[in-house]
Amino acid sequence: MQKTIQEITARLEQATTDQIFPGCVVGIVHKDGSKNIVSTGFHTYEMQAQAVQDNSIFDVASLTKSIPTASLALKAIEEGKLKIEDKVCDYLPALQNAHRNEILVKHLLTFTILLDLKAPLSSHKHETPDAILELIHTSELKAAPGAIYAYSNSPSILLGLIVEKVYNKPLDILANKFFFQPLGMKDSSFTPTNKARIVPTEIDEERGGLLHGTVHDESAYALQKQFVPGNAGLFTTVPDLLIFLEMLLNQGILHGKQYFKPETVRLMHTNQIANIGQSTGLGWELNQPRYMGKFADENTFGKTGFTGCLVICNIQKGIAFAMLSNYVHPKRKPDATLINQVRSDIANIILR
Repeated sequence: MQKTIQEITARLEQATTDQIFPGCVVGIVHKDGSKNIVSTGFHTYEMQAQAVQDNSIFDVASLTKSIPTASLALKAIEEGKLKIEDKVCDYLPALQNAHRNEILVKHLLTFTILLDLKAPLSSHKHETPDAILELIHTSELKAAPGAIYAYSNSPSILLGLIVEKVYNKPLDILANKFFFQPLGMKDSSFTPTNKARIVPTEIDEERGGLLHGTVHDESAYALQKQFVPGNAGLFTTVPDLLIFLEMLLNQGILHGKQYFKPETVRLMHTNQIANIGQSTGLGWELNQPRYMGKFADENTFGKTGFTGCLVICNIQKGIAFAMLSNYVHPKRKPDATLINQVRSDIANIILR
């Protein structure tokens, strides 16, 4: 493990030198609960910037889609409050398009619906939550539900609304009740308060400058004025994520308490869309070498976040890891090429 830690440290230090991100934390957890964390760099590129620590708090962007949104939906399915084959319109009658009676919960969990939006959802950031929701509810699809895999924000927003509907509570309250509080994920929140430990994201002049403790994702920022959206908004730490990952490595059980049934965890890392020649689990991405590295296999599942975040889990190998960075600082890059190279390099070191 010492050699692994040395290699991770060297790769992260090279990435900070190359200004891929100002700072980063990587944590590894094994099935037996043993953990190792490496932190490097600073909150920003400014002189006298605060150093990143093992427990620094990051905006984890789309990791929110899996932890907690999809996890809560899977919990609702376990409890019989929701079924994977349920029609979305039965819970969200405002959904009105030509395919409304064909869109199922499983399509939201596998990102196999794609709205025919004229512009990205982020371009509607100046509109009201009601206007954004109307757009999501009334837009037609680019293909029949289940016909194509196309990652986007809308399925997780809809899934979050369904979870809130079946439990009659806000998403953040449910996340605390089912996962964060009982697991001891004490720094995981949609409304972080310890600003000194929060690593800033992008400089956005439209929103007053440096984003520090407010969600980076534009659509989530707009929707938060009315409700907690399921696509982005979680702030958390590597130590907290390692707790969640350790639970998954142990088939949904941690310290004698069951959070998921083993069969539910299996659905997370079993391909649900082989029929269309693609690969994804329920609520998680599956076997994606572009960021999971060359040692990823059909059982390797995980999730990325636009801000520069990553979690990867392989139950068969008994190992998982989290990587949090602020890749979008000071301004977002043209694409994910640079961060995916770092992600895959770190994955190669850990999963080999």
